[in-house]
Amino acid sequence: MTNAVANSLPLAQFYPQNLMIESVLVEDNEIHIKMHSQTPKCNCPKCMMESSSLHATHHRKVQDLPIYGKRVMLDINLYEFNCVNPKCSITSFTETFENFLNNYSYMTERLVDLMTTLALETSCESCARILKSMNIKTSGDTVIRTLIKRYEKQPEPECGSAIGVDDFAYKKRHTYGTIIVDEETHKTVAILDGRDGVTLKEWLKKNKQVKTVTRDRASAYAKAVEEILPDCMQIADRFHLHQNLMDAVNKILSREIPATTAIVSEDNKGDNHSDRCEDIPCKKNRTHCG
Repeated sequence: MTNAVANSLPLAQFYPQNLMIESVLVEDNEIHIKMHSQTPKCNCPKCMMESSSLHATHHRKVQDLPIYGKRVMLDINLYEFNCVNPKCSITSFTETFENFLNNYSYMTERLVDLMTTLALETSCESCARILKSMNIKTSGDTVIRTLIKRYEKQPEPECGSAIGVDDFAYKKRHTYGTIIVDEETHKTVAILDGRDGVTLKEWLKKNKQVKTVTRDRASAYAKAVEEILPDCMQIADRFHLHQNLMDAVNKILSREIPATTAIVSEDNKGDNHSDRCEDIPCKKNRTHCG
């Protein structure tokens, strides 16, 4: 009995303190852990007012990181509290556990972190195949939805007074987008659809602090910046200036200088070339010498 206790894994230390483990059922491929909450009070997610008024309880089955290669399913009994703020639009809310379980989530946050990391390093389908090999139930569509939710929860990056604007191709000659970079931090602050300047106008309306825009020679971006921020300084970037300069020089040279010019060497004149190759030691084939 002592050896069994010493060799057992204390699961409670891997879960929040307010979650009490009732039972653990180990099967061939799955581990079912039944838990119940002991949270006495919780804050409303909208008005942040604390409430201890219990509204109801309900069960939620949540998938967690695997243990010993077996899929882990948590059957959690959660509390639903009444919001005591009469001005709040939410009448009741379900408790959450910070950095462990969020609202309406059927995966723990640490499992979502693993999924997000794998998806960003590989792809959504590759991530799903890797997770399935780890005995985690998911699909490529689930990975995509998880990434979208994580992206929507991220705060909008702050932008300085100087930005760089350029277009890029999702699919060349078909679909294009616009990228905006903060010139002070050299980090991307926004990726917009299209390159006609419409989405850029909407973005500039929300970022009136911009004073300097570095862009290419496209007229769509120039008109968008001039319309929304007429006092903003517009700068043509060096890459496109150099590119336009080289294009102009190449056009002038192509008009003035022939494309090919034959140059005949004095040594190649006459019929003695083959005789000289006979006397000069050479590792090349004599017919292609020189």
